[in-house]
Order: sequence, then C-alpha cells, then structure tokens
Amino acid sequence: MVNFKFPGSAGTDPGNFVHPTFSLTVPSIAQLAVVAGVARVGINLGDRPCYSSDMTSVEPIDNRLFVLILQHPQEKREALATAASTCALLSHARLVIGLSWPNLSRALGHSADPKRWAVLYLGSARPASFGDQPEVIALDRRGEPADDQQAMLRGLEGVVVLDGTWKEAKTQWWRNPWLLKLRRLVLNPRRKSRYGRIRREPRREALSTLEAVALLLKHLENRPEIEARLLGGLDHLIAEAQPSA
Repeated sequence: MVNFKFPGSAGTDPGNFVHPTFSLTVPSIAQLAVVAGVARVGINLGDRPCYSSDMTSVEPIDNRLFVLILQHPQEKREALATAASTCALLSHARLVIGLSWPNLSRALGHSADPKRWAVLYLGSARPASFGDQPEVIALDRRGEPADDQQAMLRGLEGVVVLDGTWKEAKTQWWRNPWLLKLRRLVLNPRRKSRYGRIRREPRREALSTLEAVALLLKHLENRPEIEARLLGGLDHLIAEAQPSA
C-alpha cells in the first residue's frame, strides 16, 4: 500500500480535518495497473490532486456521470476501503474526507445545481422488498419507488456516495442536510457483494463503494463495460487481501 500525507489548514472546518496533517492509504501501483487497465492514482482532496510518480499513460474510464465520494474520517484508516481505488479508476470522480460540508458546491469544489444530482439514500427503504424492480431505483420523498423512474433519472450530472460503515455513513447523512435536496437512489443488486468475502456487510443488499459505483454507472450510463472494468479491479484487490492457500 502507498501512504500519502496532505497538509491541513489552521482555518479548516474541524468537522473535516482534525489534525494539521492526515494520511490517506491508497492501493499500490501494481494493484491498479495490473488488472484494471489503469495506471493512475488520482485522488482530489480539497484542491490538491495526488498522483503516484511512477504511473504510465493508460487512460482511466471516461465516465459521464460525476462521482463524488464523501468518506468518513474513520474509513480512511481502513486498509480494505475501496473509495480511493474507485476514484483512481474513473476520469470524473472526487474523493473528499470529512464529516460535514455547508452544501454540495463546497464538497464538490465548484458550483453545482443540487436538482441535477442524486445521492445513494440511507433511509428506511429496503430494496429487498422491491422484488423485481430495477437494480437502480429512484425514490420519492416518501421513500417509495417513484412513479416515473425515467423522469427521476433523466438529466443527472452527478451522484454522491457516502463511504464508511453503516453507522459512519448515517452520521454523515444527518450532518449534511443539503443531501435532502438531491434526488434519492437506492440499489437493488441481483448478486451478493463480492467484497463480503473479505469484509462483513451489514445488509444483504450492501455493497462496497466500488461495487455501488460500478452498478450505478452500469445502469445510469447504460454502459456495462464500466462495471466489468471496476469489478475486475476489485477482484484483484480481493485476491491481494486474501491469504495464500
């Protein structure tokens, strides 16, 4: 694993940074370059991009829908976290670490219209109860599948994904009321999480951050090849994490 450190700021919101410096663990060069076909690690924290100096010129996945991952500070210490890998594999993605931000634009780093963004919802909806509904479901304000799914999913510019344990993600949800302004999505995966082989998931429908983003982009962009490439990277990370037989 490669460990990067970033300077903090004396004027930074303590909800986002606790110490003058903090560290982010991201996958090694070999982990991302060998299987996923991507030889770049690029994570944006604030306005600071982080790249590994030995990367070659293979292009990352050119996703249309921007992916903003809000990572709980505790999750960045988790060796098996997948948020950094997800951002490294996508051209249009941003990873920020913290507990709260004033609004979407501040978290994203530039102006954005909340009406054209969605968030993976952490309410009481249980996708398992939706039966044969699609794998990505838009919800209305009552937490029920929206009547016009196509209208709810049309015109999206980006999606927010909360990264952390179930408890950590719920903390982020309640500390960022601006998330209520976004369209709400839930996942109804057909298959169990591959990630469950190395890290326990709290719900049957729970997925790792990388798997969740792969499923979102597969359906929202109608590009199954994105899911295939992202899951290929995840399979390699899982293999690296499991002890040799």
